[in-house]
Amino acid sequence: MIKLIDILDETNKKLRTISKEIKFPLTKEDKDTVNDMIEYLTNSQIEEYARKYNLRPGMGLSAVQLGILKRYFVIVHEQEDRSFNNYIVFNPKIISHSEELIFAGSGEGCLSVNREIEGIVPRYARITIEYQDEKGEKQILRAREELAIAVQHEIDHLNGILFVDKIDPNNPYKNEEKMRMI
Repeated sequence: MIKLIDILDETNKKLRTISKEIKFPLTKEDKDTVNDMIEYLTNSQIEEYARKYNLRPGMGLSAVQLGILKRYFVIVHEQEDRSFNNYIVFNPKIISHSEELIFAGSGEGCLSVNREIEGIVPRYARITIEYQDEKGEKQILRAREELAIAVQHEIDHLNGILFVDKIDPNNPYKNEEKMRMI
């Protein structure tokens, strides 16, 4: 049995709050939350478990989506060989990005948005962030394509922004021709 977690719905005002920097050393509660996030995201991407436990598939989750207003997120990125790379990111700062813009061809989704959304979300094709790991040590992450989209999506959460905010309601496919679909 996996531990189910309560993910806030987009109507919850906490999702519109800017999260606060996290202090080190981590609390036991934050360490446990990170482990719960990894477990949920991993199981949600394994079809058998997703069906068995009725989990919506997700690649990333920010603390704010669990009602915790601290600047951290987890991304569980499935690889071609069906293994997973886990990214545990505290206090991220974007330090550089490409000029090239991309968008997810199948559309972006979010575990806090329980409805179908039409439109494209412009994202940088490549992004470099500086962040702290679980020990509080500075790290650099260079991400591209799908992982870059996920990182930007989660950083937006930490700033009180949902992906739906980035879709033009009057023209959901605005400037599509100026971006590359992945």
